[in-house]
Amino acid sequence: MKTNTHKIRIALGQINPTVGDFSGNLKKIKEMTMEARKSGAAIIVFPELSISGSPPEDLLFKRLFIQECKAALHKAASYSNDIAIIVGSPELADSRGDKKLYNSAYILLNGKITGRYRKIHLPNYGVFDEKRYFSQGNTALVARIKNANIGLTICEDIWVDNGPAVTESKELLADIIVNLSASPYHQNKCLEREKLMVKRASETGAVICYVNIVGGQDELVFDGTSLIANPDGKIIARANSFEEDLVVADVEFAPKKKKSRTSDTTSGTKLALETIKLPKISTAKTLNKIKPHIAKYLEPDNELYKALVTGTRDYTLKNGFKKVVLGLSGGMDSTLTAVIAVDALGKENVVCVTMPSVFTSEETLRDSHLLAETLGVKIFEVSIKPIYKSYIDNMPKILEPKLTTVTEENIQSRIRGNILMAFSNKYGWLVLATGNKSELAVGYCTLYGDMVGGFAVLKDVPKTRVYSLSRYKNGISGGHLIPQSIIHRKPSAELHPGQLDQDSLPPYAVLDRIIELYIEEDLGLEEIIKKGLDPKTAKAMVRKIDINEFKRRQGAQGIKITPRAFGKDRRFPITNMYKKKS
Repeated sequence: MKTNTHKIRIALGQINPTVGDFSGNLKKIKEMTMEARKSGAAIIVFPELSISGSPPEDLLFKRLFIQECKAALHKAASYSNDIAIIVGSPELADSRGDKKLYNSAYILLNGKITGRYRKIHLPNYGVFDEKRYFSQGNTALVARIKNANIGLTICEDIWVDNGPAVTESKELLADIIVNLSASPYHQNKCLEREKLMVKRASETGAVICYVNIVGGQDELVFDGTSLIANPDGKIIARANSFEEDLVVADVEFAPKKKKSRTSDTTSGTKLALETIKLPKISTAKTLNKIKPHIAKYLEPDNELYKALVTGTRDYTLKNGFKKVVLGLSGGMDSTLTAVIAVDALGKENVVCVTMPSVFTSEETLRDSHLLAETLGVKIFEVSIKPIYKSYIDNMPKILEPKLTTVTEENIQSRIRGNILMAFSNKYGWLVLATGNKSELAVGYCTLYGDMVGGFAVLKDVPKTRVYSLSRYKNGISGGHLIPQSIIHRKPSAELHPGQLDQDSLPPYAVLDRIIELYIEEDLGLEEIIKKGLDPKTAKAMVRKIDINEFKRRQGAQGIKITPRAFGKDRRFPITNMYKKKS
């Protein structure tokens, strides 16, 4: 160890909490705290809102829910003998009769609550709407734990330039900044976060200990990827992505010298300053050397695939389902959905149904059975031919003399949706919808038909990524998991003779680029055309995106994996005349 430096052993408890599962969340906190204590750690830090699970949304309006958060917090304090626990929970504070709810980080030690920090910067964009629930804290806090000054921050606090981390370092001489986070995943978010933590460590001169939630919660999936960054830009520890993990590291620091205080402000908010000194912690005087784990970053397709598996597994199991069922068409989307479901839940918990019509080719039917055999899943074949004929023969006179092609196509799709829901009703299986983001964007899907389901695995996955993920999975499986005929076949809904997706849509590479520019980058039509897109195609696809909001509102929940997903991220009015300059 360098001259004039100290060190303290810190653990990061990267857990997968469930909203409202107080006993389950406490069990995870207790087990990781026991492991951290065995390792000789003086402090273990858990993510934002670990006690309640995140995001708890309107449960925060329920008085009993907040009371149970408080009771669970006191229970967690009982685990804190000889180790300081820093954990996130909602806090209801009564200030002169004015009850306010805060997003707080608590310091627990020797069975007691010994300190508390209230989140200062409340995000209110994208999937976040914290100002709906929480009041803003106004105090930067540093706690003296053993020989270290520990500054507390929560998630957004560290994203804000000149925020609480800077104040705590400069004004309160923090040696280490901990950040309790519940930061949802989207592509490239892990690298974005790490760059930020390295930047904050450099500008504050403090070690940054960042701990994030892992697991799925409704449409959100959290990757974890907790880390510790030194002021010199070195990452000394990094947790595994998409797995619960305990990271233990000896954090070395040079205590800051006291300087004259300045009238610092953080993003226009003047902060009160608080320093607390905690009781001594009895840890072993001599600790065995440890080598902190530094997990490797996942390559893009692997990272995205694990996000989808994690989100599917947690949505299914946390909502009490044991098995899932999906329609297997022999196409790319249902194939990838089935593969993900097997990796998430095991082959014994995935059931496929193939529902051939008069327009289903022998090739796609054969591929459905071949894939099911390769995956080892049970498959039912239910022909919709007689049901479809009965529909057509018995439609009301008002629809005669001849049904339109679209009407006949949608009847087939809705028959299939009904069959899948019958399996769900009979056996209690969760129906997985198989549509992708490209189709949902432009409405190339049938309401109450192929959109039927309790969860849409690929809802935020563009079609081009469906192909890259399938090739990735096939590659790591020896090239034989997904039949090559499925990968190379031209996409088709097979709802009328010779039908191909390209008859109604531009090539998916073009469509996905338009969706990226219009949805994720929020560009207008003229700006999209300036990017080199064909004006006629761009105009037609933008119009389709606009007029199909009503369909998306009625679709199943799905996993967010892009910076801007349909749903909480993008909330457009259905009744909307602003289309001229879209």
